[in-house]
Amino acid sequence: MKFHPDRNPGDKKAEESFKEVAEAYEVLHDPDKRARYDRFGRQTAPQGGGGGFSEAEGFDLADALRAFMRDFGGGGFGDAFETAAGGRRGGRSERRGRNLEIRLPLTLEEIATGAEKVIKIRRMVPCSECSGSGAKAGSAKKTCANCGGSGQVRVVQRSLLGQLISVTTCDRCHGEGTIIENPCPKCSGEGRVRQQEEITIHVPPGVQQGNYIPLRGMGDAGLRGGPPGDLIAHIEEIEHPVFARDGEDLILELPISVARAALGGKVEVPTLGGRAKVVIPQGIQSGQVLRLRGKGLKALQRSGTGDLLVKVTVLTPTKLSERAKKLLTELEDLPESRVSPPHRPDRGH
Repeated sequence: MKFHPDRNPGDKKAEESFKEVAEAYEVLHDPDKRARYDRFGRQTAPQGGGGGFSEAEGFDLADALRAFMRDFGGGGFGDAFETAAGGRRGGRSERRGRNLEIRLPLTLEEIATGAEKVIKIRRMVPCSECSGSGAKAGSAKKTCANCGGSGQVRVVQRSLLGQLISVTTCDRCHGEGTIIENPCPKCSGEGRVRQQEEITIHVPPGVQQGNYIPLRGMGDAGLRGGPPGDLIAHIEEIEHPVFARDGEDLILELPISVARAALGGKVEVPTLGGRAKVVIPQGIQSGQVLRLRGKGLKALQRSGTGDLLVKVTVLTPTKLSERAKKLLTELEDLPESRVSPPHRPDRGH
C-alpha cells in the first residue's frame, strides 16, 4: 500500500520498491518458485536452453499489480491495474494450464556427460478444430454483458470505515470476458484436447538427486487460449554398482591383500570413463583414502571437476594353506612385524 503507483504517481523509486515487494511475495507464495530461490538465489540460477535450468524471470509492474489485485482485492484502488499496467488481462491466470511433473531417472554416466532424454507424455494441447478458441468453426465469441468484456466486476461495500471497493472475477464468463454460445464439437468448448507427445529434455552435466529441470510452456495448454503450464522434470539418480557419489566426487571401495598393503605398488582401478592406475604406498592401513584428481564429475554451477576417492580396505584371509601359515608365522617373527602393546595415556595430560 505504501509504494502503490496510485499513491506515488510518477515516482520511479516507489514503483521499483512496489515491484520488489510483490516479487518477494510471489516467491514466498509459490512453493516451486521458493524452492528455486532457496536452491539458486535470485540471479544465480544456471542457464541453459531447451529445458536447462533457467534464470529467475523478470517481474514487471503488470505482474506486481496483478498479484496485488488478486490477493488483496486492490485495496480500494479501483482500476489501478488498467491505468498503471496498460490494460487488463481478465482471467488469463485462471485459464492457465496445469503444471505437469515427471521423474527423470539418470545413470551416473549420463550425469557425468549430460544427456538428451526423449520422453513420452500425455498432455492437453490446443484444439486443431477451433485453434484453441473453444468456439465452433464459423462462429465467434460474444462479449460478456455482465462485465463488459473485462473479465472482472467491481463490488462496492459500505462499512464503518467507509466505502470499500474490491475487484472479483466475473462469475458469468469466469474471468474470460467472452461467452461461447456455439462450442466446438471436438473439444466441447474447452479449446484443448489430450494427446501423447514426445519431448526431448536436455540434461546438463553434474545434476543430482533433488535438482529439477523446468520446461516452460510444456505443461497442459490453457483453457480456451489461456497460457500453458510448465513441465517439471525431477532428477532421480540410479544407484551405480561400483561408485558412490559425494557432490562432484566419486567414491570407490578398493579391497587389497595384506601383502599388497605391506609392499605397496601400482593397482589398476575402474573410473567412470575407463581405467586408471593408483599407487599404493607401502604400509597403507585399512580405511585410508587415495585421491585421483579430476576423475570425478563436472560441477553444475561452477567450473572444475571432482575427484575419484579410492578407499582402501585391507582384507584378512580367513582360510590359509599350510604354506601360507608358515610364511605368515615367519613374517610375524620378524622385528619389523612386531606391534607395540597399547599403553594407558597419562591422566595428567
